[in-house]
Amino acid sequence: MITPVAPSPRVVIAHDNVKIATYEFGDPDAPTVVAVHGFASSALVNFHATGWVRDLLRAGFHVIAIDQRGHGASDKPQDPGAYTMELLVTDVLEVLDTFMLDEVDYVGYSLGARVGWEAATEMPSRIKRAVLGGIPDGDPLTRFRVDQARQFLDDGTVVEDRLTAGYLTMAGGIPNNNLGALVSLVEGMRGGPQPHAANAPSHPVLFATGSEDGILAASRSLAEATPNGTFFEIPGRNHFNAPTARAFRDAALGFLGATPALLE
Repeated sequence: MITPVAPSPRVVIAHDNVKIATYEFGDPDAPTVVAVHGFASSALVNFHATGWVRDLLRAGFHVIAIDQRGHGASDKPQDPGAYTMELLVTDVLEVLDTFMLDEVDYVGYSLGARVGWEAATEMPSRIKRAVLGGIPDGDPLTRFRVDQARQFLDDGTVVEDRLTAGYLTMAGGIPNNNLGALVSLVEGMRGGPQPHAANAPSHPVLFATGSEDGILAASRSLAEATPNGTFFEIPGRNHFNAPTARAFRDAALGFLGATPALLE
């Protein structure tokens, strides 16, 4: 199957009036997978350009891919208060309600995986299975220097912290990203709920992390602490290129019940 052309986004209005862009692929009567991207990425970058949408459609799924607030074609508020885990999870719920989806499978990567963890815990009747890629325990961006990032945005002061500089360089290289909104997202989500053994979802969950990713051990530990969790190590991939791995897609499709014949 050739990757389908991405449709124009359908906008869902969140309860705080933030516009959330969504992309629908496939037969609405087929089982639905909701796909939620990582930090500084987008639905089309994370899932359409990498073959996920194509392979999910080939396996018989209906796909709704979401641009999280602050990303892609969605609104990009500058107020850190617009970015809390509660709001990101509520955005997913409002997308499900808008598309009248009672029950879905969930695929998320990095930030999208953290949102999926909370969504599965808070909406147990709406999410039946989840694929959570690149998710560690705790807050992965505690080392991000918001003060240095703000100074860089204000007057171009060189960012000395290597991690912060790396994230800004990565985010700045993706078209339509708004660095101010992304820094606000990091700031707004600090101190919020984090994945750990005490709040693990009871659903079947596939965890997947690259073998070259620094959070590999933490991700594996989180999977071991999840009652119905399994773990897949994505060979030869780091945190940034893991979503492009065919091995990751195949593991996810197998977990979601796709048969080998559908994957050929």
